[in-house]
Amino acid sequence: MSLRLFNTLTRQKELFVPLAVAAGQVGLPQGVEVKMYVCGVTVYDFCHLGHARAYVVWDTVRRYLEFSGYTVNYVQNITDIDDKIIKRAQTEGVPFTEITERYIQAYNEDMAKLNIKPANHYPRATAHIPQMIDLIQTLIAKDIAYVVAGDVYYAVQKFPSYGKLSHRTLESMQAGASGRVGLPGGEEEASKRYPFDFALWKAAKPGEPSWQSPWGRGRPGWHIECSAMVKSCLGDTIDIHAGGADLQFPHHENEIAQSEGATGKPLARYWLHNGFVNISGEKMSKSLGNFKTIRSLLQLYHPMALRLFILQAHYRQPIDFTEEAINSASKSWQLLAEGLTFAEDFATLVNRDNQRLDATYVEQFRGGMDDDCNTPVALSVIFDLAKTLKKERNLITHGSPTHYSREELTTLWHTFYTLCDVLGLAPAPAIRDYVPPQQLQEEGREIEMTEEMIAEMIAQRKEAKRQKNYQEADRIRNELKEKGIELIDLPGGVTKWKYKD
Repeated sequence: MSLRLFNTLTRQKELFVPLAVAAGQVGLPQGVEVKMYVCGVTVYDFCHLGHARAYVVWDTVRRYLEFSGYTVNYVQNITDIDDKIIKRAQTEGVPFTEITERYIQAYNEDMAKLNIKPANHYPRATAHIPQMIDLIQTLIAKDIAYVVAGDVYYAVQKFPSYGKLSHRTLESMQAGASGRVGLPGGEEEASKRYPFDFALWKAAKPGEPSWQSPWGRGRPGWHIECSAMVKSCLGDTIDIHAGGADLQFPHHENEIAQSEGATGKPLARYWLHNGFVNISGEKMSKSLGNFKTIRSLLQLYHPMALRLFILQAHYRQPIDFTEEAINSASKSWQLLAEGLTFAEDFATLVNRDNQRLDATYVEQFRGGMDDDCNTPVALSVIFDLAKTLKKERNLITHGSPTHYSREELTTLWHTFYTLCDVLGLAPAPAIRDYVPPQQLQEEGREIEMTEEMIAEMIAQRKEAKRQKNYQEADRIRNELKEKGIELIDLPGGVTKWKYKD
């Protein structure tokens, strides 16, 4: 037990000691449950590069915990009711559930391509309304929340340690979080007792989805869903709560206030946050026109090249996505891919029954990962093994004797494969052998357009039109037309498609 993690709450690296161990129930990692909760997606659009980074990072942390002998109960919520979801449903003139189901399916497809292991549970906000209401009622009973005309607000001044995660004081705080928290002087200000109080429950508005509650029909605020789902799925206190750095305040700060205000117990022992993603030195945003969806990137690059690009930086540091960086990661992936197929290509030289690992390489790998999951160090060990295997491949190909015996070669390959798998870089052949559509096109091979590919191109065209880049919008329409797909623009910005007659 030598893993140290940087705890955002304390701003320092701490020895990782799971709840079960701290309580004296067990003393070794083998089989010990680690309760891990990761803030998930709001399903109103395709996932972007920022999502890819977060979920690759936390998937890797989970994999390393499992490699270390722990049993990880990994929970990731799905926000399936939200202002953006409602707005999109109204724009398209469809039930909000049609929007959420569409993008949940797209999310699952994207994560599978990135070789991200499915969570143990994907609780949905709409399936936990009763639990949210119960939690809100507890906060009201404790005089930490109050009701105003069907809305319910959390009184931050009643929670003395508010701001402890983000290390802010109430006087210095500025509310935000994508419009989900009312700014001082905003439309919610009149009904609040204090400018930084935040909504736990919102009274129903005409034409919006709503649920019955003790305060009338309405829907939950954004923050309350995670508090309710952590408690429902994992209990009052968990081991690890993780998410992007942008969630520290106000979302995670508000989660702490809600959960700890209700239970009087710590919500999480360790708070982990991954850094931001920039595009060629600028913050990624739709307004800047540099927004990268996972789907658009996988048209151009191998999913494991994208995963490798993410892991080449320490998870807490910002990363800068450039064409040079992703091309470099693509070349590096080719080296790893060669190593992964070594046992297939030279089956007689690898003893599949030998499952031994090279202790020196494993120790070096653990040295990196135990230091706050330092994947760049861990990758350097993997690449050393990959280069060794490449040298042996070249010798074999040219009919020269190898430097290692069959058992030694087997141990090296098995060590390489196992450590790659810990970082999620040893995918099933279907992912490993993936060829980006652009490469297929450049090679003159026929591309079968899937519905997800069509939807992604329609989304790219819509974004181009929003930026008044009509030349690009026309190019996308014409490209689809050449593939036998006709676009139909409807009122309200909705685009449907059909195969040409």
